[in-house]
Amino acid sequence: MKDATSVLRRPVISEKTYALMNRNVYVFVVDRRATKIDVRRAVERAFDVRVDKVNTLNRKGKATRNRRTNQTGHHPDTKRAFVTLHPGDRIDLFES
Repeated sequence: MKDATSVLRRPVISEKTYALMNRNVYVFVVDRRATKIDVRRAVERAFDVRVDKVNTLNRKGKATRNRRTNQTGHHPDTKRAFVTLHPGDRIDLFES
């Protein structure tokens, strides 16, 4: 992975992630081929912070069904990264 924008897709916005931000943990949807080292370098370059720890998890997409036509499909699989920052560092994602 070369560029930070090709690794980090978007931040995850939910009540749980807002609670994690108080503990200096940020959650991102990342490229499925990205490693923990790629995520660490991308966050450090994009936001100019120091990363202590990166935890990743792969989420399988849910199966869906169209009730009218009875066609089946599924949502895409995603990969999330939980990034713990060094104490004192912050990412100003949602402050205005």
